[in-house]
Amino acid sequence: MSSIATRTKTDSGAPSAVAAGVAGAHRAQMRKVALAAAMIIMCILMISFRPFMPEPETDGGGGGDIINQLGFSLLGVMAMLALATLADPRKVARIVGFGWSLMFLLLFASLMQSIYPAVVMRGAIFTMIGVCCVVAVLALPQDGDGYARLLMTVASVVLVISYAGVVLLPAGATHGADPIEPQNSYLWRGVFSHKNVAGPVMAAFAFSGLYLWRRGWRVSGVLIGLSALFFVAQTGSKTTMALVPMAMLLVMVPGAFGLRFLTVAAIFSIQFLFAFLTFGTVLFDPVRQFVESLGIDATFTGRVSIWQFAIENLPGRLWTGYGYESFWKSPIALEAANPYYLGWDVRNMVHAHNGYLDLVIAMGIPGLICGVAVIIVMPLVNYMRCRPQRENLLLADYFLMIVFFCTLNAMMESFFFRRVDPVWLTTLLGIFGLRLTSRISIPKRLAASTGDHS
Repeated sequence: MSSIATRTKTDSGAPSAVAAGVAGAHRAQMRKVALAAAMIIMCILMISFRPFMPEPETDGGGGGDIINQLGFSLLGVMAMLALATLADPRKVARIVGFGWSLMFLLLFASLMQSIYPAVVMRGAIFTMIGVCCVVAVLALPQDGDGYARLLMTVASVVLVISYAGVVLLPAGATHGADPIEPQNSYLWRGVFSHKNVAGPVMAAFAFSGLYLWRRGWRVSGVLIGLSALFFVAQTGSKTTMALVPMAMLLVMVPGAFGLRFLTVAAIFSIQFLFAFLTFGTVLFDPVRQFVESLGIDATFTGRVSIWQFAIENLPGRLWTGYGYESFWKSPIALEAANPYYLGWDVRNMVHAHNGYLDLVIAMGIPGLICGVAVIIVMPLVNYMRCRPQRENLLLADYFLMIVFFCTLNAMMESFFFRRVDPVWLTTLLGIFGLRLTSRISIPKRLAASTGDHS
């Protein structure tokens, strides 16, 4: 009787053990599927559906090409399906907070100010598709190994295709003999539409290489980091080449001594100083004279002309702006005379070559305040709130390097809310990534039998 009872207990326990093993294997398989989906989405975001094709200056971010329109629409559907079926809803909710909800509300409210609301609505929709895809890229990997494999794979794919393009398709992967911008002739751009897009994205890949190296993936980290840095050098941007090591050291050195608050203080101070010494040349003559005394071109290759024109047309629209992607397509800009004091003809501009000025132009002072809060201030706050796990700390350092580099770059280029522009999406990756590391503990590696951890 006793032996029968013992045998019955053993037999009843066997199915539950088998079921647990099957469930664990299923969870592990789903994690692989989720990671593969994140890799595909991020690769397409970087490469687009029309690689090696220069984008028309009248459109930005791939919205005017029918192949890109259909492709990114389907990619957005794929991202939403992946989020609905493969991601933890709690994790998704923690990536985008109230500040960004308000920012997107201001974005869509600005459409009402546009003289072409139906046209700019398309751009806003593509911007939201890009946001959704970035959220999916961050939400789908579930452990440190997953994020490392994601970054290694995407960087490797884009670098290999870009280098192959330079060798096999130089007319597409470089600027060639550029009659419109002769200073860019034969500079590299890889799969991207312009060297000014290639440089920041390759800089982010250099940060990826450093992250992999610090995580112990030494060979892949060194190969990706050096390959990306060499590509950055071939884009012809000395500023970018200087900013990459600066960002690395600024984030890593204080952190190595447990002084992460110094990184935050230094980054905020550098942001303020850089803004003062660039945009300040338009507002304050002593600043312009000081910049000139340093031997620096105080026009910043003609950008000051564009900033001056925009500022002259802001009174009366300071609180509302001209609407998303509207000012530079409006009669004010298209039919403007070319004053003798302007170095560039503003009738050919599609943006202000300053992301923060374009925020004011599009959404007024409220848009600028909210934009600076969610793009600069909150990422620094989230960096200080990073959870103390090693995986969180390494990822937070990586994401902050991206944010620091891209937000400085935005003082000379304009890409905020620019549809599916790779530089904008890379910036979002850093911003949302810092929020992720401050709210969710990331394990190094999930065992096959475990589920999500948060």
